[in-house]
Amino acid sequence: MYDLKKHLAEFAASKWNEWKASLADDVIYEEIATHTRVKGADEYLKIVQRWKRAFPDLKATVLNTFTAGDKIFAEVEWEGTQTGPLDGPFGTIAPTNKRGLTKAALFATVKNDKLVEFHQYFDMMTLLANLGIAPFAAAPAQVAKPGVAPAPRRP
Repeated sequence: MYDLKKHLAEFAASKWNEWKASLADDVIYEEIATHTRVKGADEYLKIVQRWKRAFPDLKATVLNTFTAGDKIFAEVEWEGTQTGPLDGPFGTIAPTNKRGLTKAALFATVKNDKLVEFHQYFDMMTLLANLGIAPFAAAPAQVAKPGVAPAPRRP
């Protein structure tokens, strides 16, 4: 059975040869929050190394997993400090030296003990708020009480 926790631990430790060994050569990786989709182990490696350059201590804590046939579903919490530039479709964010923490849902397909497809859904707004890039996203939602107007949100 494929070991997702081991795969994520190899990522955290930057053990790229071991990490890549668990991938099919034509693996498909999709990162919904950044609108990134790549095919091939080398292209997938480039994407994850981009995150490790920005967050050298980036790691995932697996909160829940569920397996059904060749599918693995996991809820994880990503955590790391942005000490390097973060490149993405939104441009480059200079190092903030702030800690980011965000949850994600991972959906994987495995064949012959190799990862063949991997889709990641993570909360980009919370990550950007943690880094001080989108402070408006950090304000908690307010529930209006009957007869009471909610307090205005800060810009």
